[in-house]
Amino acid sequence: MLFTPYRLGELALPNRIVMPPMTRCRAGDGDVPTALMAEYYAQRASAGLIVSEGTPISPQGRGYAWTPGIYSEAQINGWRLVTDAVHAKGGRIFAQLWHVGRVSHVSLQPGGAAPVSASAIQAEGVKVYVDLNHKGAASGAGQMVQSSMPRALTVPEIRQIIADYAQAARNAIAAGFDGIELHAANSYLISQFICSESNHRDDQYGGSLRNRLRLLEEVTEAMIGAIGARRVGVRLAPLTTHQGTRDATPQATYVAAAKLLDDLGAVYIHIAEADWNDAPDMPVAFKEALRIVYRGTMIYAGRYTQARAENALRAGWADLIGFGRPFIANPDLPWRLEHGVTLNPVREDYYYGGTEIGLTDYPFAQAKERGDA
Repeated sequence: MLFTPYRLGELALPNRIVMPPMTRCRAGDGDVPTALMAEYYAQRASAGLIVSEGTPISPQGRGYAWTPGIYSEAQINGWRLVTDAVHAKGGRIFAQLWHVGRVSHVSLQPGGAAPVSASAIQAEGVKVYVDLNHKGAASGAGQMVQSSMPRALTVPEIRQIIADYAQAARNAIAAGFDGIELHAANSYLISQFICSESNHRDDQYGGSLRNRLRLLEEVTEAMIGAIGARRVGVRLAPLTTHQGTRDATPQATYVAAAKLLDDLGAVYIHIAEADWNDAPDMPVAFKEALRIVYRGTMIYAGRYTQARAENALRAGWADLIGFGRPFIANPDLPWRLEHGVTLNPVREDYYYGGTEIGLTDYPFAQAKERGDA
């Protein structure tokens, strides 16, 4: 099933393999996407769907050095290089829209201000990637530092962030993306509002589950109003706690979130399963519960092998499967999986920052193996 076509909204996908968002920290000055990034994504255009690395919706939304934004004209034009290159190879690509909230550092914030969050609670032990010495992305010489103490957002500021998300969605379409994915996972801003540990507010955005889901609802609704429901997907990470957010009742919380997204008509939910060593497995019963309340496309990513992916598709609780790290090292991953070709190993030292090394220099399968010779 992994290699069969699939229809996602208005897009005909050639297979059910997703390249999920992976931060690579290669943006140029002004956090503008580059020609090197365009080459990287175009090399991987045989994926059924590419979801871009997280792209901040505003200067305030930045949490890591050299990540490409989508709030300036230069950034939009830079992303156009990427989308044109992917489409020229027959690919399909969504932009992941990102606001990191408290997972940031004062050196990355406008005017050195404190990061923002649902509440003024620091993400203890959570580090971010910064360029304190201003060496630039090509140096690959960033530093991991403790994220800064955040301040709580006011309601007028929340409304501005909702407007920023809607504008970023419009910018993504102007840049040639086929749609957008709201990053509501991995302990960033939206999940900081959703999770009970990080949200101690006593207004309409805090307290009850209904209130903690309000920002997710209002942002998704605003983006759907801007570009249409069939172009808006959402990424959630129900059991991921590695950047400090925890919820008292995660399964109940995220079943409610899935039902909300079904009511809004979002085109897909992308579930990020925990992918570190000894991470907890997501119960199948939970995945089946999500399928019951959400009728759109379900994408899962996190430590999937080809065999696990096929089992998930046959079970019916998944429609598409994301393969993260394997796509870094294997630009022709779908072909390799389909034909049983050995995968290139990943060079972890080149994940973040740097040049083409560890980004675009991974070899494709030999032409003879591919039948092109």
